[in-house]
Amino acid sequence: MDFQGHRELLQWYVELGVDETIGDVPVNRFQVPESAAQPPKPQEQAPRASGREAAQPARPDSTREPRRQAPQESRSASAKSGLQPDQVAEAEEAATAAAAAADDLDSLRLAMDAFEHCDLKQGAKQLVFSDGNPAARVMIVGEGPGQEEDIQGKPFVGRAGRLLDLMFAAIGLSRTAEAADESLYIANAVPWRPPRNRAPEKEELAIMRPFLVRHIELAKPEALILMGNVPCSALLGRTGITRMRGNWLQHQDIPVMPTFHPAYLLRNPAAKREAWVDLLRIRKRMAVDQ
Repeated sequence: MDFQGHRELLQWYVELGVDETIGDVPVNRFQVPESAAQPPKPQEQAPRASGREAAQPARPDSTREPRRQAPQESRSASAKSGLQPDQVAEAEEAATAAAAAADDLDSLRLAMDAFEHCDLKQGAKQLVFSDGNPAARVMIVGEGPGQEEDIQGKPFVGRAGRLLDLMFAAIGLSRTAEAADESLYIANAVPWRPPRNRAPEKEELAIMRPFLVRHIELAKPEALILMGNVPCSALLGRTGITRMRGNWLQHQDIPVMPTFHPAYLLRNPAAKREAWVDLLRIRKRMAVDQ
């Protein structure tokens, strides 16, 4: 990787919320190591163990550092340490009732801001509800707020957001446009920033799904663009963006186009070719439906 590649990678880590570096293996600083036995000198022989002592297996070294947990194992463990299934079901029920009571986008925003059953709210600065024109024909659904989004209170305002704006400007769509045919409306699968920009857990997506579904019902878009695996999981119950992207699917009679998240394109510029194909299909679909 050249200098520019390292620089972009470092900037990506900063946007993810990384603020320190650590080693690959955890170290227990509170553990007092046992005194290491001095090895016998070459001219000396270690005393021969008795029969009973020789039959006993050697005890493991208590000073040895614990095995590092694989990423998928640690993530699974963190998910299991969260809400229990009955708590998730209770939170989903509360979210469904609160979302159904919202008659417009303003009341939905208030309902989401007052919702206390999702732990993501505890670590976020503020609710990130939406951006763009609510009357837009095209609605984009992303994953969740990042660091910049959490600060500004709007979705897609970091480097990935700037790339998203450039992508859709290439097919004549903008979040700042006033005309419905030329504008975008943008929301996220979860409205609060996950800790250190991690992907939302399936329990968190399930709890917040009623709000997302109601958000789409109130905005009434003619097409949905799902950026990455997270919104696909939340709305379609499926993942595998490389297989789904570029194909029109359905959500409650609304055409859905899954495509790559802009953050993925920043890390994998070669995938921009496939993303451009998706954008052309979106433009063609919207032109036909006019």
